[in-house]
Parts: sequence; structure tokens; C-alpha cells
Amino acid sequence: MAVVGSLALVRGAPGFWRSLLCAAAGLRARCPGNGYAVGPTLGKTVQSSPTFGFLLDIDGVLVRGHRVIPAALEAFGRLVNAQGQLRVPVVFVTNAGNVLQCGKAQELSDLLGFKVEPDQVILSHSPMRLFSQYHGKRMLVSGQGPLVENARALGFENVVTVDELRTAFPVLDMVDLQRRPKTTPLPRNDFPAIEGVLLLGEPVRWETSLQLIMDVLLSNGNPGTGLVMAPYPHLPILASNMDLLWMAEAKMPRFGHGTFLLCLETIYHKVTGKELRYEGLMGKPSVLTYQYAEELMRQQAERRGWTAPIRKLYAVGDNPMSDVYGANLFHQHLQTEKCERAEGLGPGGLWKQWPSAAQSCLSILVCTGVYRPQAPGAMEPVEGGGKPPFHGHRDFSFSPGLMEASYIVKDVYEAVRLVFHKEGWVL
Repeated sequence: MAVVGSLALVRGAPGFWRSLLCAAAGLRARCPGNGYAVGPTLGKTVQSSPTFGFLLDIDGVLVRGHRVIPAALEAFGRLVNAQGQLRVPVVFVTNAGNVLQCGKAQELSDLLGFKVEPDQVILSHSPMRLFSQYHGKRMLVSGQGPLVENARALGFENVVTVDELRTAFPVLDMVDLQRRPKTTPLPRNDFPAIEGVLLLGEPVRWETSLQLIMDVLLSNGNPGTGLVMAPYPHLPILASNMDLLWMAEAKMPRFGHGTFLLCLETIYHKVTGKELRYEGLMGKPSVLTYQYAEELMRQQAERRGWTAPIRKLYAVGDNPMSDVYGANLFHQHLQTEKCERAEGLGPGGLWKQWPSAAQSCLSILVCTGVYRPQAPGAMEPVEGGGKPPFHGHRDFSFSPGLMEASYIVKDVYEAVRLVFHKEGWVL
């Protein structure tokens, strides 16, 4: 079900911007501290209100593992003024998800040397706040780190972790001989049925998570029982972070949550003969993530007293499949939206109820992370004229044009220099 034109592979999510505004306000309440001053920035000599902003990836652009990339410090030396405030709006858009939004903001503040607010950071699962129709359902949540805290911050009120499910049904997890129960426990019939699955990030024990998620899907949420025939459509699944690979301190890319999703999809299809379906896929390259980021950028500009609309977005990333593909897909969406407004077609879908102020989203690819020119896996022509490997998710078809960056630069500092030059700003 390849859908390049999909605006996020979403079915539902009512009250888009209203929910988003409430969620952002809730985040600020949970993570107190406001580093924004109302009034125009002092770091610009010609224009007082910027008309452009940055969407910055984190891993491979600003940091490698827990180490800051030196070019990032140079870049923010130009982006932050003498008062410690950003000269232009910046939103950090990461496909990471196994961390709290407050924690990621604090980590960036420590590494970059200026105050990053939680509502400047979008994690891969942040748009799940919009799926309010599932917030009251009993959901199995997979990932690691502060899973329950993240799920509740997203609005989900009744969640069960894989570890809790394993404790309730110990005979389900049989791969690790050391963890198998020594005796056969009595069957349970007091465990409430699970009504959906949240995939927030890669788990630690993949074999356990894969097995128990499959058990939930095949049993229609009652893993202690067996069904003669697996239900289809299966229980709703919301997933975030489709990155097959990501870059840490190692010389070669590491498996990402996209690899885990690939395993789950393959197993489900092999067992049932049917395709695993998602009610929502979030994180880059989903258009929904970029719409969410643009709204947070608009709020940021409003708090700073910048009155001019943000017309141009510059998305800086290191991964051709998630960062470049996503930015180009959003740019394509903006052009389609603009044409439809010009032709008087009016709203044509859920996300067109609030037209975007942005007119363009240009992709800038840096060479400090996953992408390395002429490196294995780089999206370059391959010997013999064959196609390069497609690292994207199954539900996004291979479109070479969408993986061609508007600009390729050495690092994030060069990206900032390029944008400031294009916009006529003093570096």
C-alpha cells in the first residue's frame, strides 16, 4: 500500500490544531521555565522579524551519540544572539522516542549552551497527541526508557507494557531458556483485553516484544486464550520512528525502529498471509510531523513578538530517507495546497482545514551522520546502473526524486551559512 502522496498515513485525529495547542500548553505546565522574551530579537541588524526558520534533526546533525558535533556549536554561535535568544525560530525534529521531551530539551541545552524549551523539541511520537480516539483504550506499549510516562504525556490513560504482559502470562516468552518459567502457572481469566498497540521505539529484547505483540494481534487482545482464526483487520496499531538506520558513535549506522517494524511486518505476513496495517505512522518522513513542527514554529515566533509569517522552512538532516524525503514530501504538499487554494478548491482533506503559512520546505543534507558521499548505502548511482537500496518504510514508495536534497553541505554550520546568505542575513 505504497502512498507517496499520503499526508501521514492517518485515519482520524480530530481537532488537529486545537488539540495541538492544548498539548503544547500542557507540556509547558509539566516542564516549567520559560526562556522566551517577548519582543523583537536584538541579533539582527536589518530585519526584526524573520520570515524563515530551521527544522533541525539531532542525531548525526548536532550530536553523535552523547557527543556534540563541533560544527553544531559553531552554528548556534550564529543562531543565538548576545542575550542567549534565538535569532530565528528553530524546532528540533528527531525520530528518537525513548526519552521524555523535557529530558531531550535539557540534554540539548547542556550540549549546545543555551536554553532549549521542551516545546521546541518534537519526538517521533509527539503527534500521537492528536489521536484522541485511542487515548481511553487499553493499549500495549512497546519501546524502552520512560514508556509509561511518555504514553501518558501523549494522552493515553490506560497502558500495559510488554514486561507487565509477560509477567501476567509468563509462558508466552520462551526464547530465553533462563527466563522460562520453572513450573506451569495457572491460566488467568482476569486480565482485561488489550484494545490496541503503541510502538514508540525500539525495545531492548526484540524477541520478547515481537512474540508478545504477535500474541496480542492474533488473539484480538486476549493473549491468554487461543483463537481458531486470527481476526482481520487486527487491533489498531500506532507507530512512530520509521528509521531503518541511525548514526551513533560507531563507524557504521545502527539498527533503528524501522528495522524492528520490518521484522514485525514480515513475521505477521508470514504467519497470517496478510499485511500488517497501521492506523498512524509518525515521525519523519510523515507529513503530519512537519505540519506539527510548523505549528510549534508559529507559536515560537508569536511568543517572541515576530509578526511576519514564517514563509520558508529549511530542514537540515543526515538521513536521505527520513530527513530529505520528509522535507521534500512536505514541500510537495505545500505546493499542492497552494495550487488548490489558488484554484478555489477549498479544503480537500483533514489537514487542509488550517492552511499552512509556509510556502516552501527546502531540504539540506549534511555529511556528518548516516549520509556519507560514496559510502556504502549512500544514495548515489551504483555500479552497473542498478538502483540503490531503498531504506524507507514499506508504506512509502521508492521515489528517487524525493530523496534528492535541495543542498548538500559538509555540516550544520555550513547549512546555517548557506541559509543566512540566501535570506540576506548577517552571519
